[in-house]
Amino acid sequence: MSNVAYQVMWNRLISIVEEQAQALVRTAFSTSVREAGDLSAGVYNAEGLMLAQAVTGTPGHVNAMADAVAHFIRRIGRENIFEGDVYITNDPWEGTGHLHDITVVTPSFHNGNHVGFFACTAHVVDIGGRGFGADAASVYEEGIYIPIMKFVERGTVDETLIRIVRGNVREPDQLVGDMYALATCNEIGQRRLAEMMDEFDLSHLGGIGDFILDNSRRATLERIAGLPQASADGGMTIDGFDAPIDLRVKLTIEKDRMICDFAGTSGLDKKGINVPLVYTKAYACYALKCAIAPEIPNNAASLAPFEVTAPVNSIVNAVHPAPVALRHIIGHMIPDTVYDALDKILPATVPSEGAGCLCNFQVSLRPAPGHNGTRSEVLTFNSGGAGARPTVDGLNATAFPSGVMTMPIEATEHTGPVIIWRKELRADSGGAGQYRGGLGQYMEVGASNGHEFDFSAMFDRVDHPARGRQGGASGAPTTIARDDGTPMQGKGKQFVSDGTRVVLGLPGGAGYGPAAARDPELVKRDLIRGYISAESAVRDYGFDPQTVTDILETVARGETA
Repeated sequence: MSNVAYQVMWNRLISIVEEQAQALVRTAFSTSVREAGDLSAGVYNAEGLMLAQAVTGTPGHVNAMADAVAHFIRRIGRENIFEGDVYITNDPWEGTGHLHDITVVTPSFHNGNHVGFFACTAHVVDIGGRGFGADAASVYEEGIYIPIMKFVERGTVDETLIRIVRGNVREPDQLVGDMYALATCNEIGQRRLAEMMDEFDLSHLGGIGDFILDNSRRATLERIAGLPQASADGGMTIDGFDAPIDLRVKLTIEKDRMICDFAGTSGLDKKGINVPLVYTKAYACYALKCAIAPEIPNNAASLAPFEVTAPVNSIVNAVHPAPVALRHIIGHMIPDTVYDALDKILPATVPSEGAGCLCNFQVSLRPAPGHNGTRSEVLTFNSGGAGARPTVDGLNATAFPSGVMTMPIEATEHTGPVIIWRKELRADSGGAGQYRGGLGQYMEVGASNGHEFDFSAMFDRVDHPARGRQGGASGAPTTIARDDGTPMQGKGKQFVSDGTRVVLGLPGGAGYGPAAARDPELVKRDLIRGYISAESAVRDYGFDPQTVTDILETVARGETA
């Protein structure tokens, strides 16, 4: 078959898995999937190698899921793989890093022959246990564990599994609905693959699989071969739970591979912010691929030249039974750590540090004493600012590296008696520089009258804000307090009484280059838009105070400044 035909099929496979992912978005019950896009989808050959991934999805899911199908094959056994089967797990070490991610794998058959697999992952709002948060001391406390097993065998659902799941979670309809949505989206992928195989008269995926993997491997190796063969150290310090965490990496570029060694990184934490190696690998690979080969599609071959090692029982290579519920808190900081090293080898290539981890929180609501009502769990995903890049400002309220979307207020408030009283961009939170860091957000969170709640905080950058590069200033730190001014912790479950609100300042991204080099027109634009204050224009960018006053007065009169 010609290379042109294979290229058409490659594009077709990518469109198939994108439709698979969109089917999951449309059918999922959890807002984390439906509204924030915290999911992934992919297609694999019969050996379990990923051939294509959906554009919709997170690198933490899809890059980790790239290794997962091999575990399913090993655990299920090839002799037990049948047409009509669906497999499931939320194993943190053989899935995507914590119990809140459910991975579903479906073998794909065509004309009675096993030709490959479809897989997808979704973050579910509730998996039982302590709830989504950092408070557990072991993985056993964090929720129900589903080993790699059959959800469906030859078309028959395992009702015993369904009953066990229902009996161990707070939102059984929601979770079981998500399980069926995951299975259904794989079925969509299977239908479209069958149509493609019929159209191109394929009996297996061997030819197209070899074409994808060979070309991806060659293209990636060519990029690596064109880089300086060098080593550099990188690192950063972040908040941790009770004590700061040091992340350390040595990046080595060889002619045919790039190696990230996390020796020197802090050891395990007592709380649930530890990271299985599969998740560390996912984000380290993503960081390198974004920097050197962003346009090469993600698959097993394009990921293979990126190697990641870390000491066992370091915080980035936690093994069972370490608590790992909030592994994203540390995992989302991996790219900035890798970029600290890469910046020393390839200057003017990578962005400044950003907010890093998602600024999530979960609210567990219940009627206050003397009031009636129902309990509910509300999880919302939010973002701080991204770091400035070498030639452009950072993005406001945008999640890098996860790419997960901020949830709309309406969708959040629809899931329970939570009220988001305030949500707006946070002026002056982006670090000053030739290119300004992206802005964080202000949020104010409460509940309807007669409800109290536990607020599970999942924040970082409280004590260690994002750092600038090449003279750029740091971004603003995270702030969290009750509305009476009482400080709250950046992580952990904390009680909030009826009538009290939580006031949040989500962190900003750092600047790139010296602020003195910023185009004055861009400073003026930021001032008019409210991205920076008059004080910042004077203090950080050297504007004359009277000039600033004149600009603001002109805007106030409705005139063009």
